[in-house]
Amino acid sequence: MDLKYIIGIIVVLIVAAGAYMALGGGGQQKITIAGSTSVQPVAEKLAAAYMKEHPNVKINVQGGGSGVGIKNVAQGVINIGTSSKSLSANESSGLKQYTIGHDGIVIAVNKNNTVTNLNYSQLKGIFSGNITNWNAVGGSSATIDVITREEGSGTRTSFEDLVMNKTKIKSSAIVQSSTEAVKQSIVGDPNAVGFISLANLDSTVKAVKVNGVSPSEATVADGSYQLQRPFIFLTKGEPTGTVKDFIDWVMGPEGQAIVKAEKVVPASS
Repeated sequence: MDLKYIIGIIVVLIVAAGAYMALGGGGQQKITIAGSTSVQPVAEKLAAAYMKEHPNVKINVQGGGSGVGIKNVAQGVINIGTSSKSLSANESSGLKQYTIGHDGIVIAVNKNNTVTNLNYSQLKGIFSGNITNWNAVGGSSATIDVITREEGSGTRTSFEDLVMNKTKIKSSAIVQSSTEAVKQSIVGDPNAVGFISLANLDSTVKAVKVNGVSPSEATVADGSYQLQRPFIFLTKGEPTGTVKDFIDWVMGPEGQAIVKAEKVVPASS
């Protein structure tokens, strides 16, 4: 067979394959998700399950905080932003919101802390710095070490809106950049208190009742545990293509079952 003929066939095949890939045929579709570190573990589980069913799709899930998710999706840097707080009118402009579930904000203390219940007034006093010793709220005599999240955190914003009523969190509070980092600080400090996602609660820390109500999926679902916030997926305008397919799957029965398995109350509840 003539060598030029063979080369010609190879060139045609290469061009055809390139066109096929450019049109998305057989090519890997990519979705980038970023934002709330509270939503991140749930988003990772959703992404893993979806990719298992759709091997041609690659989903990259990152943290950064709700503020990062809102800003980057609005700028078109990422496909899906995640937020663990309700958006203001300015933040939501041009964005499509999907509430995938509702999460409780847990007041977490060290496992050795004897305090079992705090009311909203006590929480406000502790986090503002007006209450500085555990013995003022029924605990042992020890200085309270307040752990908080960074500015822009959805968990912090929701906590401030629900508890602080425009009173600032004390400036000497220890600032951590993720829910997991807050939890680890509490594990290592018998006098620490912080707020974490119910989805991240495990046996390494102790959840305090708020106004006599324990945080749980059931109490978040029925509204009796009022310290709660939405978990939100955000897109810039109406999603299309693979992004739309993924979000539709998340909001459907299979995705919502995964949300529930991660201790988040499904949106359909």
